[in-house]
Formats: sequence, C-alpha cells, structure tokens
Amino acid sequence: MARVLTFYAFIGFICAVPARAEVKPEVTRLPQPPHSALYVGNSFFYYNNSLHSHVREFVLRGESKNNFRSFSATISGAGLDWHDVASYFRPNAVGSYSFDAKNRVIFAPKDRKPYDVTIMMDCSQCPVHPDLKTVFAESAEKDAAIVRTHGAEPVFFMSWAYQDVPEMTGELADAYTEMGNKLKALVIPAGLAFAKSQALSPEINLYQKDKRHPTLAGTYLAAATTYAALFGKSPVGNSYTADLADEVAAKLQEAAWATVQDYFKP
Repeated sequence: MARVLTFYAFIGFICAVPARAEVKPEVTRLPQPPHSALYVGNSFFYYNNSLHSHVREFVLRGESKNNFRSFSATISGAGLDWHDVASYFRPNAVGSYSFDAKNRVIFAPKDRKPYDVTIMMDCSQCPVHPDLKTVFAESAEKDAAIVRTHGAEPVFFMSWAYQDVPEMTGELADAYTEMGNKLKALVIPAGLAFAKSQALSPEINLYQKDKRHPTLAGTYLAAATTYAALFGKSPVGNSYTADLADEVAAKLQEAAWATVQDYFKP
C-alpha cells in the first residue's frame, strides 16, 4: 500500500510541473559518426522488433551510407542499475560473430572495438521518481565511466512521458539533459519528439493500450530521432518507412528533425 501511495504522490507532484524542457544540452554532437552501437535498456527499446533494427534501416538508407552494426541488451522493466554494463564489453562476447546470407559464421576481428557508442536508458520514471532518481544518477555516472574505459562514447536516451501524464515530458527532459551535461555526453531527445508529434499530428497514435509502450509509429519516431541525433542528419525524405503509410512516416520524420534541431539549437 505504501508503494501505491508513493506512486500517486509522485504523479501528483509531476503533474504540477510544466511540460517543457528548461535545460539546454551542452553536448550537441558526437566526435565522429558511429559505426556501431549498443543499446542498454528495457521494453521501451525492444518493442516492435527493437529500436536498434529501425535505426539501422535509417542509417543504411540515409546519407551516411555507414556500414552500421548494432546490438541491443534489454531487460523487461529494467533500470540502468539492473544492467552489468561492464560485462557487455568482455572479449569475444557480444558481437563476436554473425551469419551471412548463406548461414556461414563470420567471426569479428579480434582487435575490433565492440561499439563506438553505448545508448543507455533508465526505466520510464526512474530519473524523476523521488525514490529512484539518485539511483539513476549513480548508475549513469558509473556506466558512463565504464563505457569510456572501453573507448566508446556514452549516449543517453531521453524516454517519453506516459500518454496520460504528459507533464512527465519536461521533468524527464531536464533529468536526462542535466545528466548529459554533467557527464559531457550526448542525449537523444526522444521524449521531446513524442510531445512534438502529439502537438503537430495528434491523429498519429504513438502509444499501446497501456499508455506507456510505443506503437510501431512510436518506435519509428524514436528511431528517426535517434538517427538524427547520432549522425546530425535529417531523417526527412529517408526511404525507410517501416511499412507505415508514407504520409504518417513523413510527419514522424519531420517531428523528429524539428525536435533535434530545436533541442540542439544554441
């Protein structure tokens, strides 16, 4: 019962906060375009055949023409503190082999760096929940250091508000941006893109019935935003549509690009 009361007290608190981002990011681009990425998160990532697979399609069809490798390590309901990020970098493990079109095993070069960037997301309310925001701060700092120890760049993925609690948008945006500024890390403004899309195109449903997890349109929007943030390239006009209607894909691409431009604007 105490947990339920704490949750509703939290919701009451967050509903009083304006739905906007007050903090501006200090890091607006990566040192160089990545060729590989690891996604560390939860079901917000793995819904709809996983965010990483959609981002890869944007990359393959985009201007970068980048031979992009990506992997996803997700746990249902996970916060960052549930993940052993150091273990994802152990030698001859994640990404050490793949299969070609003829089902032959292709082993990765022994000296190849596993990933250029590690994209991390906490649980959907952890960064702003009164009982968990300190855990977010501790985990983000620890994991960013681990990532850098292995020669990769830490990137934080700003998650979106619950559909019925839109006021979460500003709080999550500021929590992730403040952490990105503290750790000198890039932040992907997916949560702000959700808010932007809902304002511009409310007819496009971004949420499952639980009002938290993304529909295919929601995952597509998050992927377009991730592509734009990682590569500094506009997703507008990209031929990848994830089998969404062309008009829907175009609106989501535009919302993603407008969000990234606005977020990273000096």
